[in-house]
Amino acid sequence: MASYIDSAAIVSSGTALVLYQHSIGITEGQIGALSATLTLSIAVGALTGGRLGDRYGRRRVFLTTMAMIVIGSALLVLAPGFAMLMVGMMLVGLGSGADLPVSLASISEAASDHNRGRLVGFSQILWFGGIIGANVFGIIAGGLGQLGGQIMFCHVGIVALIVLAARLSIPESTAWANADRERLAGSDTIRASSTGLKDVLSQKIFLMPFLALIGFYTLTNIGANTGGQFGTYIGVNVVGITVQQQSLLGIVMLGVGMLGAMVFMRIVDTPLRMKVYAVGAVLLAGSYLIPVVFGFSLIPWVALSFFNAIGGAFAFEAIMKVWSQESFPTLLRSTVQGSVIGIARVLAAGVALITPALMNTPTMAYLLLTIIVTVGLVCGWVGFRRTGFDAFAEETLDASTLSAPAAASVGDTNPGAHSGAGTRTRTDRRRPPRPAAPHAVRHAQLSPTTPYAPTER
Repeated sequence: MASYIDSAAIVSSGTALVLYQHSIGITEGQIGALSATLTLSIAVGALTGGRLGDRYGRRRVFLTTMAMIVIGSALLVLAPGFAMLMVGMMLVGLGSGADLPVSLASISEAASDHNRGRLVGFSQILWFGGIIGANVFGIIAGGLGQLGGQIMFCHVGIVALIVLAARLSIPESTAWANADRERLAGSDTIRASSTGLKDVLSQKIFLMPFLALIGFYTLTNIGANTGGQFGTYIGVNVVGITVQQQSLLGIVMLGVGMLGAMVFMRIVDTPLRMKVYAVGAVLLAGSYLIPVVFGFSLIPWVALSFFNAIGGAFAFEAIMKVWSQESFPTLLRSTVQGSVIGIARVLAAGVALITPALMNTPTMAYLLLTIIVTVGLVCGWVGFRRTGFDAFAEETLDASTLSAPAAASVGDTNPGAHSGAGTRTRTDRRRPPRPAAPHAVRHAQLSPTTPYAPTER
């Protein structure tokens, strides 16, 4: 539900703060500061929460983050002025940002190889659901002034409270608990010996997907953030349609995006994944080129929105989440995803500062967007078209080799010959040979000096 709360909080704040403007007495500048605080807090939360989830456990973090959102939402409902609104925005942003990488890691670690991508992809459905929920409450409460804003923030808080109550019964991730136990024992397993960003930066098998994810998500997110944050501004001031027409278009395209996300869930765990990604990439990059070629009028604007929604379902955030889970071992998984999300949010916030000025020459701005998004999509294709590494498969092989010595010692007449069996240390590199397995590489490839020879997925 982190994706639902993330999108609901962003959309709700945009409407609720306008409703608060006259009743509480906040200025336009303060509204801008509050919106920027929410965006920046989500980025900081993702950067720090991901690391905390890998270091101290999934359960501790996802309970703490949801409690932060509940408290922050309560402050936003009860705030008498700007200062309390600022604190509430910070808590909601930090909580939702930190929760996303940790909750996704928990889901992927509880899933199987046959449904992992589908379950992670479902978070995109929830993201759309958060937008729809916030818009519904906006329609219901939009004419109620301060009370309407309170209802919108209360919606976020109640959902977070329900999620918090449900999570109290969820145990710690078994994969994380085993990895942490192996780390403390000094075991020579991939999930126990790869525990920090230094391992990502020093080992090619982790560095390459990390850089590919940063390039892919930060650049494609610039296009998505431009449409999401400035879609109404561009529609009204450049295309020449009304706010109502733009809102209706947005609602219709949310439905298109949700249908695309459902198709993605059926395909992501099959060999068709990268072929569908290629189709989505062409549609996504091409959508930004439509107004450059045909001008900024109603029909090209609708076409841009339609192809953008379909392309984004196959070649944007959902596939990023799946790649992040598969490409890194347990004690790096949420750290890397949090870092990628945090970097992308910070860069998008920076670009947003100059976007209104760029729209003085919209054709050039969208040509630039086309180039930026295309480069990002190429990063994703190059980084993940061919890969021989699947973190979950590698960790399964590690678990089987750890248990092999203990099984061999059963019935042994010389117990001393197997002293310490089943607990290899990082200094004991005499490992039994592993059987060949698809989607896995031998641990020897983790050496930064060992050449990496990718194979077709």
